[in-house]
Amino acid sequence: MTSRRIRIDVPALTRVEGEGSLRLEVSNGQLIELGLSIFEPPRYFEKFLEGREAKEVVDIVARICGICPVAYQISALSALESLSQQTASPWVQQMRRAFYCGEWLQSHSLHIHLLALPDFLGFDNAIAMAEQYPDEVKRGLKLQGLGNALIRLFGGRSVHPVGARLGGFHHAPAPEEVATLVAKLKEARDDARELTQFCAGLPLPDDPQEFICVALHHPDRYAMECGEIRTSTGLTLSADQFEQHFHETHKPDSTALWSDLDGQPYLTGPLARLNINHAQLPDFLQARFGEIGLQLPSNNMFHSLIARALEIELSLHEAIQLLHEYESPEASYTVLPLESGVGCGMSEAPRGLLWHRYQLDENGLIKAARIVPPTSQNQARIEADLHRSLTAFGLDNDEDSLRLRAEQVIRNYDPCISCATHFLTLIKDEK
Repeated sequence: MTSRRIRIDVPALTRVEGEGSLRLEVSNGQLIELGLSIFEPPRYFEKFLEGREAKEVVDIVARICGICPVAYQISALSALESLSQQTASPWVQQMRRAFYCGEWLQSHSLHIHLLALPDFLGFDNAIAMAEQYPDEVKRGLKLQGLGNALIRLFGGRSVHPVGARLGGFHHAPAPEEVATLVAKLKEARDDARELTQFCAGLPLPDDPQEFICVALHHPDRYAMECGEIRTSTGLTLSADQFEQHFHETHKPDSTALWSDLDGQPYLTGPLARLNINHAQLPDFLQARFGEIGLQLPSNNMFHSLIARALEIELSLHEAIQLLHEYESPEASYTVLPLESGVGCGMSEAPRGLLWHRYQLDENGLIKAARIVPPTSQNQARIEADLHRSLTAFGLDNDEDSLRLRAEQVIRNYDPCISCATHFLTLIKDEK
C-alpha cells in the first residue's frame, strides 16, 4: 500500500488576522484524512463590550474587521434597536442601505481584482498581473475607491467608520457632496457591467457539488441590511431563532469556532445569497444571467466570483437609486430609548450572514454579547469543499498544482483570515 502525507502550511500574512494549515493524507490515490486548522489569537471583543453603554457598541464592533466594519455596525444596531419600542426614520433606513452598498462595493472589488483574478489568469499576485492586465487592475482600484468614498460619506472615514449611531447617523452629508459622488457612481456602471462579463468569460473550473445555502431574504428587495434567514433546506427564521438551529463548537486542532446548521456544514456569502435571492434582483441583472450564461441556483462554488461581480453591479444601482434625489433630513437620527432584555440582529456582510446578540441590563449596560461572523460559519463548508474538490481535481497532481487548487477553493469563501491571500507552503512527506 502506497501512502503519502501532504501538509500545506499557512504562515501568518498581512491581510487580516489569523493563520491556518491544511493536512492531507493520501493512500492508494484515496484521501484518507483532511484537516483544516484555523489559528487566531484571542481578541476578546465580546468581553470588551461587557459593562459598556449600548451607544458605545457601534464604534467598538467597527474595529473587529477592517474590510467589513459597516456590517458589524449594522448588525449591532439591528440587535440593539430591537430593544426599543420606536424605529429609526425611513431616511435613516434608506441611508443605512446606501452605507452598506459602499462596503459590498469595496470588498467585492478588492477580492475579485487583487485576490481572485491572479489565480485564474496565472499570476502569483495582482502586482505581477498588472503588467499584462493594467486596465483590469485600474478598474478594480477605481471600483474599490468608490466603495470607500460611499462608506466615508456616511461614516466619516472608510476604515473603522465613526458616523453611525443608535437611531441613525451623527451627521447627514451635504446634498452637493452626495451629488458629486452619485455622478461618479453612474460613470462606473459600464465598468461594473464589463467586470461581470469578464468574470463570466474566465476558464472557471467546472466543479459541481451539493451544499446547503443560508442567506437573509427580503420580500421586496435583495437582502443586505435586513431580512429573515432563509435556507435551501426550507427553513425561515428570525434573528432570535438563530441559536435554535445554528451551533458553534470547538474543533480540537483549531482555535476558531466552527458552525453547523442542525449538524450540517453550510454556505453563506455571495453565491448563497444569489441562489436564494436572485428573483429579487432588478430586471437588468435578471437579463444579465442570460447574457453570461449563468443558470441559478448554481452548485459550482467557483461561480462565487461571478456572484460578487453581479453584487457590485447591484451595489452601484442601489446606491444611485437611494441617493439620486437626496435631500438633507430634518434630523440625522431618532432618539431610541432602549429597554432591558436580549436583542438579536443580523445583516449580510460581503462574506455572508453576520449575527449579533446583546443582553442589556436595567442600567443600559451590556451584560453579555455574542457575535457569529460569516468566516467561522463557512469553515466547516470550506473543509468539506476541500475534500470534494481536491479529490475531483486529482490527488496525484504535483505539489504546486494541489497547493494552487487548495488556495482557489479557500479563496472562493474570501475568509477574513490570512488564507484569503496567496499563502500556501506545501511540504510533502512520502512513505
